[in-house]
Amino acid sequence: MITYADYETYLSPALYKTTDLMIDRGAGSYIWDTSGRRYLDWVQGIAVNALGHCHPRVVEAIKAQVEKLLTASFNMVNYESTLLWAERIAELAPGELSTTFFSNGGAEATDGALKLAKAYTGRPAIIAFKGSFHGRTIAATSVTASNSKYRKGYDPLMSGIDFIPYPSASQAPAGFTPDEITDYALGQLDDLFSYIRDPGSVAAILMEPVQGEGGYVVPPARFVKTLREICDEQGILLIFDEIQAGYGRTGKFFASENLDVVPDIMTIGKAMAGGLAASGVVSTHEIMQAWGPGRHGGTFGGNPVVASAGLAVLDEFKEAKVLDNVNAVGDHLAARLEEIKERYPIVTDARGLGLMRAIELNHVDGRPGGDLLEQVRRGCLDNGLLTLSCGVRGNGLRFATPLNTTTDLIDEGLAILEGVLTDVNEKEVN
Repeated sequence: MITYADYETYLSPALYKTTDLMIDRGAGSYIWDTSGRRYLDWVQGIAVNALGHCHPRVVEAIKAQVEKLLTASFNMVNYESTLLWAERIAELAPGELSTTFFSNGGAEATDGALKLAKAYTGRPAIIAFKGSFHGRTIAATSVTASNSKYRKGYDPLMSGIDFIPYPSASQAPAGFTPDEITDYALGQLDDLFSYIRDPGSVAAILMEPVQGEGGYVVPPARFVKTLREICDEQGILLIFDEIQAGYGRTGKFFASENLDVVPDIMTIGKAMAGGLAASGVVSTHEIMQAWGPGRHGGTFGGNPVVASAGLAVLDEFKEAKVLDNVNAVGDHLAARLEEIKERYPIVTDARGLGLMRAIELNHVDGRPGGDLLEQVRRGCLDNGLLTLSCGVRGNGLRFATPLNTTTDLIDEGLAILEGVLTDVNEKEVN
């Protein structure tokens, strides 16, 4: 039987492996390894498989397209499926966001959004947030601050980047209320403008409307609305990274809809194509006109295979009323996580929106519980549940189930989680 260890020589160690599983197949909420063991998958390719593994509708769309054409490069010819996909995204996007540039991965979309903002404004600087994750290319790494390890050894990174605190409890003074957290974060932005970065030099502020890698953190709506007003006053573009939070994960098609704020540019990805690599930069027609022909490009973006998969995803969202399911099952998951928080002292927070939720683990003396989280993650894996951590200190457990999951599947996974939490919590408190 082939194992990862047998092939380590041929693969770069740069890609960190969270398990040594050798996976053979997947269907819906489950994956099976090559020995035939089944796992309930609450990672789903890191929120990629919005409809679960190998959704029949998506698979059939891919098969049909593969039999006709793989790609002829979208910068040479047009594909009907890609044009229809762009139109469907425009219909769903908030405000006047109506024009898409298709690319392949989240970091690539981040790079594109930064280039577009600079092209439109003629300004050099970008403001991003602590706790953020936007990808691992040089430009995306330059605006990422969810862990210093992502930036280690790569200086000098892209110039003109400043960071301010995300409006979260972990980045504000202890004990602050949501209103105090909002005022604190806005005050840090004001200080940045006063002491370091003239606002007239800022092209864009880049923000995740719900932080992903940083811990599934939901910002106070007042902060985001005020940020929108500041951007309008200063001629700064507001970019929302919807790569993980978008496409229904929070119960709205885009996470920004929960906050009633429309960005100028939006990046999308992960769940777009049912498991295939796809991403995009979405903006208004006016802003996109600053990107003249040849000012950005790519070989594989918007190819007809991913476009066909993307259309199938949107068809299933509509016909199966996936957003209704996200809200109903998300409410169930939220209630169960609150119960878990009350039951286990090491679980100190439960947060999120829709089916983008996380719990936080800490020691009873207040120390960050990254080691506790790893015990829980390993215990869940041993018992057939695949999970993934999040948070700057690695002490968050994120839930990225399929968006068409059921309450029974949620309860099945939580039964495994609670069994493991019981053991880890007992060792901690005793």
